[in-house]
Amino acid sequence: IMLRVLGSPKRLCNGLTRRDFLEVGGLGVLGVGLSDLLRSSEASAARVPSTLESSFGKAKRCILLYLYGSPSQLETFDVKPDAPVEIRGELKSIPTLIPGFHIGELLPETARVIDRTTIVRSMTHPYPVHGIAYATTGLPEPTIGNVEISPRDPRHWPFIGSVVDYVEEHRASADLPALPRNIALPFPLSTRRTNQPYRAGPYGGFLGSAYDPIWTEFEGEGTKPFVQENRGVVQEFRDPYAGIKPDCRFELSSGATAPGGITLDRLAQRRSLLQQLDQARRDIDASDQTRSFDRFQQMAFSAVTSGRLQQALDVTGEPMKLRESYGMTLFGQGALVARRLVEVGARLVSLFWDEYGLADSAWDTHYQHYPRMKNELCPSFDLAFPGLIRDLEARGMLDDTLVVCISEHGRTPKLNSAAGGGRDHWSRAYSAIFAGGGMAAGKVVGKTDRIAGDVVDTPISPKDILATVYHLLGIDPHTEIPDRLGRRLPIAGSGVVRAELLA
Repeated sequence: IMLRVLGSPKRLCNGLTRRDFLEVGGLGVLGVGLSDLLRSSEASAARVPSTLESSFGKAKRCILLYLYGSPSQLETFDVKPDAPVEIRGELKSIPTLIPGFHIGELLPETARVIDRTTIVRSMTHPYPVHGIAYATTGLPEPTIGNVEISPRDPRHWPFIGSVVDYVEEHRASADLPALPRNIALPFPLSTRRTNQPYRAGPYGGFLGSAYDPIWTEFEGEGTKPFVQENRGVVQEFRDPYAGIKPDCRFELSSGATAPGGITLDRLAQRRSLLQQLDQARRDIDASDQTRSFDRFQQMAFSAVTSGRLQQALDVTGEPMKLRESYGMTLFGQGALVARRLVEVGARLVSLFWDEYGLADSAWDTHYQHYPRMKNELCPSFDLAFPGLIRDLEARGMLDDTLVVCISEHGRTPKLNSAAGGGRDHWSRAYSAIFAGGGMAAGKVVGKTDRIAGDVVDTPISPKDILATVYHLLGIDPHTEIPDRLGRRLPIAGSGVVRAELLA
């Protein structure tokens, strides 16, 4: 990890701060010196192909919608009405505003905004596991050890939001932002799952915990009772992803901690923020916590003292008609908060449709596939996603706001024999949807075979999506950052910018 030298930043004539100079210089013993970094930056700036120049940096901000568990491509964006019933299932398809393109019948509102989007039906990779880290970082493969449930494994690469934060912090013109650049909703990943370890993915990885997202916490009650099933365990609960009360709220997570165990809650409550930070600085040792501390101090000031951040999280300030257009669900209101955050200056906001209750919840429909798709999953998505697109468009923000809706894989073409139907993990072919910020509009990319089982045209990997998102945000995907051993690694791994997706 890089050596962080504490002290006041003093900007040098080349745009680097004195702190950055010392920080980068400390890498020299590991084979990466300041001159190497500068040469790498210059090379990256010159590497954007001329055919892509017009789209580079088109997005001023990004909203990442992550559907954990993985939606079925066959009931969403890659319907196969002519396939056998054990493949196509019990649902029909409906036309959309893209001529000749049909989607699942449970997404009528999405069909009405589909002309503002690009749909990819040819996402593919070889790992049918819940690899959030694989889908959202440059990690080459999710099979080294049990990294899926080891979020602090030092082999992890940094989350896309963490990379954006890191790269922009190190740009010559970078100042402390008014809002954190990397914010995640609705609650820290996996923390509402029953008796299970946390999932890997949205963390700073080898950049260190200082580059984790700033998380919110959700406070509110679900309104619709559901029965969950997982490997013989049955549990009844009220699912906030299916419905919540209007008085719900999003707050800064009390679990967001600085080194030494200081929480943002405590920072906000203490009379003297500086006194607490200074005392904690004396108390912690020279570990990764120490190296992260100076940056956390800056983030704490930004997060706790920013009236704009607190106001943006208060979704009750919006008219009820607008709130209802997003859907009175956890995902719907989270999408509205995401719009409010980017509107006041956040650079990348991630909204996770996370597990709630037992494992195999969210979009992981091994069991009760059709009841869940009909009563919870598709109805909530079909208000939240179109609501976000329409709202951004009405505010004149869609052209420069990138909306990315992805997951870790798809689901098996053939239904299993579980009660209510079920589809299992499948990564050879699945779908994703994008809008705004330089993405094409009204375009369908890629094609699968007759059962949506294999890609037959224009295969696209999760790393290609990362590279394309970085490109649209004005960050060269070939940019290299140092891991804990000083090795320079490309932020998008093996990904390449996909011109097929761009306007």
